[in-house]
Amino acid sequence: MPTPVRDRLCTVIAGIGLTLVSTLAAAEEGGSGHYLPGSIASFIDGVPQTETFLARLNVVHYNGSISAQKPLPIAGLTALGVDASSWGYGLTVLWRPPIDLGERWSYAMSVTVPYLTMDVSANVTGTLPNGQGATGARSSSLDGLGDIVLMPLMLNYNVNPDFNLNFRIGAYAPTGDYQVGRLANTGKHFWTIEPIFGLMYFGQKNGIEASVFIGADFNTENSDTNYKSGTQSHVDGTLAQHFPLAGGLAGVGLSAYYYQQVNGDSGSGATLGDFKGMTTGVGPVVSYVRNVGGHDMIVELKWLHETATENRLQGNIVWLKAVFKFF
Repeated sequence: MPTPVRDRLCTVIAGIGLTLVSTLAAAEEGGSGHYLPGSIASFIDGVPQTETFLARLNVVHYNGSISAQKPLPIAGLTALGVDASSWGYGLTVLWRPPIDLGERWSYAMSVTVPYLTMDVSANVTGTLPNGQGATGARSSSLDGLGDIVLMPLMLNYNVNPDFNLNFRIGAYAPTGDYQVGRLANTGKHFWTIEPIFGLMYFGQKNGIEASVFIGADFNTENSDTNYKSGTQSHVDGTLAQHFPLAGGLAGVGLSAYYYQQVNGDSGSGATLGDFKGMTTGVGPVVSYVRNVGGHDMIVELKWLHETATENRLQGNIVWLKAVFKFF
């Protein structure tokens, strides 16, 4: 690997580690949470090792459905045969300040502000806030601000030039639009605290990447529906080969994830019981790193196909992440 490209990659490996908040229709309480698979899964999601200010554009599209025999709890209603499509656009800014924690340690902070568009249809039963019954086929569309993600603590430990460990704690704030009885909502109306531990190997000589991120989501109760989603755990990983191409560095590989709810939903609104959710998925990922006008840039595109789900929609997730390093 040419030294200039390798050095630029070492800087961009610092990447950024904030997720795009995406509130999918199946993820309105029962069996899921704020975290969207693929949010933090590869070297682009690492923690900077040197003083840096970065911006990232996150674009994500999800389309999925579930059998008409499988009920889902959505905004106080019970929905059957849910079909949903969403687009999310998130702007992440990250700052790695000039704080000295020792030769191998680094600290950063970040925030992501998302904008979502939602289209959801289903056959529903339940009661609306005005006391009227809601029964039959319904559809709903909405666009607006989503739930903002705050990451005040992001730490990285540089084991050696090829291997890094990092830890971060994120908080999803209920800033999105939410209404009981509406299928499409851009917010979830509860807080989530999310610790994530990552291991990232990137061979400076062989160009091989092997990244794994393990996290858990702890949720507060939705006060409008008296529904408390159980704790979820998730593992995301990427295996890729990187190589010089056209003055930059290209990468090709596979990304995969496993997402499991580890304890049941609770509260008077959890009428379907503990309703534990699970999903797995896999798909290709490509990336490209290059210095443009003295600034490092990186683009990553991936497609994740959900191969197995339980108490969730099943479909496809497409991610586009574009990073620009100001300094």
